Amino acid sequence: MPDTRAHAQHFADTWQHGWTHHDADAILTLYADDAVHTSMPFRPPHRGKAEIAEYIHRSFAEEHTPRAHFSPPLVDGNNAAIEYHVTDGDNTLAGCVFITFDSDGRALHTRDYWHEA
Repeated sequence: MPDTRAHAQHFADTWQHGWTHHDADAILTLYADDAVHTSMPFRPPHRGKAEIAEYIHRSFAEEHTPRAHFSPPLVDGNNAAIEYHVTDGDNTLAGCVFITFDSDGRALHTRDYWHEA
């Protein structure tokens, strides 16, 4: 049986470091090759690592000195929810990511809900 709590904490830690340091390569190791990520409920999903990478790189290009903080994950079965806050200068983004992990602990489905102040 996979250790979802450990996988979720690794996901949070890697995203926190990766976002702060714009390390997209580290973040992409978290995802299954055929992962699907939805950023906001009405946007089309990003399918596969290539589309997820494009989304991450495009998002990072708009930031200068982000500081990310991810809260401890809430876990149920092979699913987790993780709240996060990111500041970049005068901008603040708060959100939550919902993750479904595969049997190897890689993110198979992720979806974010976030808001900027």
